[in-house]
Amino acid sequence: MSDYYDPQKERRFRFRFVERQVLLVIGDILAEVLALVAALVVWGNQAQTQGFTFKFILERVPGWFYLLPLVWFFLIIELYDVRKASSWNRVLQGVVTAALIGSVLYLGIYFTSPPESLPRTGVAAFILSSAAFTLLWRLFYIRVMTSELFLPRVLLVGGGVSGRLLLQAFNRIEPKPYYVIGIIDDDPSKLGQEIEGFRVLGSGPDLLDVIEKEKISDIIVAITGVIKGGTFQALLDAQELGVEITRMPVAYEDLTQTVPIRILEADWILRSFVDDTGVSGLYHVAKRILDLLGGLIGVAIFLVLLPPVALLIFLDDGLPIFYRQERLGQSARPYRIIKFRTMVKDAEVDGQPQWAKSGDQRVTRIGGFLRKTHLDEFPQFINVLRGEMSLVGPRSERPSLVKKLQKEVPFYRARLLVKPGVTGWAQINYGYPETVDETINKLEYDLYYIKNRTILLDLRIILGTPATIFGLKGK
Repeated sequence: MSDYYDPQKERRFRFRFVERQVLLVIGDILAEVLALVAALVVWGNQAQTQGFTFKFILERVPGWFYLLPLVWFFLIIELYDVRKASSWNRVLQGVVTAALIGSVLYLGIYFTSPPESLPRTGVAAFILSSAAFTLLWRLFYIRVMTSELFLPRVLLVGGGVSGRLLLQAFNRIEPKPYYVIGIIDDDPSKLGQEIEGFRVLGSGPDLLDVIEKEKISDIIVAITGVIKGGTFQALLDAQELGVEITRMPVAYEDLTQTVPIRILEADWILRSFVDDTGVSGLYHVAKRILDLLGGLIGVAIFLVLLPPVALLIFLDDGLPIFYRQERLGQSARPYRIIKFRTMVKDAEVDGQPQWAKSGDQRVTRIGGFLRKTHLDEFPQFINVLRGEMSLVGPRSERPSLVKKLQKEVPFYRARLLVKPGVTGWAQINYGYPETVDETINKLEYDLYYIKNRTILLDLRIILGTPATIFGLKGK
């Protein structure tokens, strides 16, 4: 490598995941400041007596109005996923959903408050302005920040099973979060070959030359076995020069927001789920408070839904109205889940558990609607109040199915480290598995949540759930 090449200078404008999230937050803050000003101007000019003056701001604008940008941030929290933020269709869907949810929530508060006690024009102007300015900023972000100038140039070290798995995940994602330039691998037979569409450019001793020639800013190490001494030294030299080096499991989590369970060693679960996930007692207290508040709201909605839904179920397929079944909760403690019945009576005549499938003939007519809209889930809020479930967590499963799957799916029983949830990271990102392979894919999301769970992630999942409901993704 020549003396004049500086990877740090090359990487200066090539933003990674965390840096892009910070940039998104800064841009959204500016957009919300503009939206707040625009809303105040529209509201003030609409007021016939005063117009937009400082007197109007001091006398007519309540303090809570200035907190609306914070509410908007929570409504679009799922758009801080860098992958979604790079897709215009997902951004448009997220902003429209946030505007609809915000409008419905405020209308509910407005019509249950004393007459003339809350403004209409100001809030409506804020919601419209927030949507407009957010879309303009996010469009600029997509057009500029996904260009080649700002995307990291990545070299993959290791073209074996681990490397292939990462490249397969990378190829499924659009738009690309970075450029994979090629692969370094110490197996001479792979030199010049293509792996998942990417060329093997050299071996360990060629690493520094490839970095300079291809202007590499980042390296992902996907070697699961022993690293050769020369390759290891070349990686250390590259890191000293300023090249960012990331291990494959970390890169895979950043890329897919899942855990790569297909290539993990047995001791990984001890390192990741015992050492890394020791969440604080404050988190458990905050989560239980969130569960109680959400459970009370959910039960209130359930009581409103109960009369019409019960009547429709009865007219469609008779009694019973509810479906109760034993499931495994945290630490494999059994409990009985409560849901609206959506399948015909005796749906499993032989008593063997079956996955629900698209077009499942066991689903009743009203049951199909309830499952599509997830209205059948609302009785579960009773389980939440009892402490058997949480608002957010892996989907609960039957003991017999857990017993079967833990023999076929690595780390499957790790789902029982936390309470099952009404919604969850896997539920909003993957959906319903129908095969063992799909169960493995979904488990990757569950383990990612367990490993990275925080109240902020819980809120992100809760606020991202309406998009799943409105998208009619139930089955």
